[in-house]
Amino acid sequence: MVKILYLILGGATGTLLRYWVSGLPHKIYDGVFPWGTLVVNLAGSFLIGFSYGFLGRENISTNVKLFLFIGIFGSFTTFSTFAFESLNLIRDGNIKFALINMLASNILGVFLVYVGFVVSKLLLNFKF
Repeated sequence: MVKILYLILGGATGTLLRYWVSGLPHKIYDGVFPWGTLVVNLAGSFLIGFSYGFLGRENISTNVKLFLFIGIFGSFTTFSTFAFESLNLIRDGNIKFALINMLASNILGVFLVYVGFVVSKLLLNFKF
């Protein structure tokens, strides 16, 4: 039952963060390209890499994994929305934007997981 509570709390937190963060680009840019989803997925990629690197594999308790990695990051990032928006761009004839969205999300997403991991390791080794 405790594990379920960690998942619920993490999922609710990630959902609220996703709603807030994905709405920010739409206040700045009003166009066809799905900036909100891209920003959420790239930020989530960086944060999951950073968190994993910062916490270290051996130091992550089961409850933290449930809360942070499955709950927060699982509900914060939006692969299904990304796929749906990419399909809609293709359907609407915006092939260029669809390809940019798919390439940026995948290539930059993997890159930012790596960057987050490296940044966390640099911070852990930095002497304040």
